[in-house]
Amino acid sequence: NDYNELGFNLRSNIFQGGPLESRSLMKDSYTPDVIQKAIRDPKTWHGRRTDELGKWHQKNALNMNLQKALEEKYG
Repeated sequence: NDYNELGFNLRSNIFQGGPLESRSLMKDSYTPDVIQKAIRDPKTWHGRRTDELGKWHQKNALNMNLQKALEEKYG
């Protein structure tokens, strides 16, 4: 029964798949001159910024590595 339903859905083209052409919200929202004038900041990568919690975790990891190295060296 399931096999017949799947065959019917395939024959009636219910599973059409994704669009053939992808669209970008940024390209749809802005004119080409705005996209060309966009300043790319090296501190942000693909729009991702390190927030305060990320900076804290980075410093915490460095501190934990330092503490571990000091314990291994001095006991």
